[in-house]
Amino acid sequence: MDRSNQTSPGAGFILLGLSAHPRLEKMFFVLILLMYLVILLGNGVLILVTVLDSHLHTPMYFFLGNLSFLDICYTTSSVPLILDSFLTPRKTIPFSACAVQMFLSFAMGATECVLLGMMAFDRYVAICNPLRYPVVMSKAAYVPMAAGSWAAGVTNSVVQTSQAMRLPFCGDNVINHFTCEILAVLKLACADISINVMSMVVANVIFLGVPVLFIFVSYVFIIATILRIPSAEGRKKAFSTCSAHLTVVVVFYGTILFMYGKPKSKDPLGADKQDLSDKLTSLFYGVVTPMLNPIIYSLRNKDVKTAVRNLVRQ
Repeated sequence: MDRSNQTSPGAGFILLGLSAHPRLEKMFFVLILLMYLVILLGNGVLILVTVLDSHLHTPMYFFLGNLSFLDICYTTSSVPLILDSFLTPRKTIPFSACAVQMFLSFAMGATECVLLGMMAFDRYVAICNPLRYPVVMSKAAYVPMAAGSWAAGVTNSVVQTSQAMRLPFCGDNVINHFTCEILAVLKLACADISINVMSMVVANVIFLGVPVLFIFVSYVFIIATILRIPSAEGRKKAFSTCSAHLTVVVVFYGTILFMYGKPKSKDPLGADKQDLSDKLTSLFYGVVTPMLNPIIYSLRNKDVKTAVRNLVRQ
């Protein structure tokens, strides 16, 4: 590729966001701000109750506390930047800040994929092997499991971000997105990105494919075990212990499949509409799932509802 228009990383990047749709910017600023506040409040309350309530000092709620902290970190890595872009047309972001934002969002996304798999294993042991649950899911086991999820996500993010940010960039460094989304950044590269693409494919198999397969197999065994319970009350009680996690998994992976499984339009006018649709889908993926997680666990879990009520009364 011709590098005559190659630009210096020190110049930073320009984020277009919704600058082509100024009427939408004000509406989405208010909407995303409100959703972000709900995320901070809901996940913050979940973290508090899992720490303060001794009844919730179990592996499942330890993972849930990690998930809530992760959701706060994930949204905080991008939402303030998005809100600022709604107020500032063609927002400029320094190269280093772009790298940090990309690293954080990549790390949090990969960690959540692995963590949801760990939570599925926890539910599998609790329902399919309840007598061995205290031994298998001891503190010596579930703390390293959570730590391993974070380590895997951070390691993957270091690899992907360092590979992307070492590339030379061309033109005006205009990113047609709200944030430094890696695919949008790679489009600006003046070099062959086949290694980056291959690395991302491998990462997607490891951090998306493997956890999905693991979760699916776990729930096959879980459902089979639940169906063998003789009483309807026993089946209902057993299913209620994993229904919240299953709902979160469906929302999380369902949104990803919707984002990346849509057919691409070849019509120029349709491509413009799809470009806006892709941006808004990505935007809501970044805030809707973290907002729904504490709501789902609060509505579908009696222990959490009781702990929240006790916290409010104090």
